[in-house]
Amino acid sequence: MSDESIAARIERLVAEEGELRSSEQRDSVDEERLAEDRRRLSAVEVELDRCWDLLRQRRALRETGRNPDQAEARDAGTVENYLQ
Repeated sequence: MSDESIAARIERLVAEEGELRSSEQRDSVDEERLAEDRRRLSAVEVELDRCWDLLRQRRALRETGRNPDQAEARDAGTVENYLQ
């Protein structure tokens, strides 16, 4: 996966995140739809974190003269549990 395709995926996910946040407000009176919006929003946020992580890995490999194609997408548990 190229940097450009990762960036395009990030853009699509950010757009979906915005739509879901708007839906959350509209669906606030319907608890079932609101819960569905929140589940999807959570999944989108995790996928965004995974994409950003992969993009950072590729850039770091490139900056150190290594092949960026060696970067691998990490599982959600790993990405979500990084120490800040």
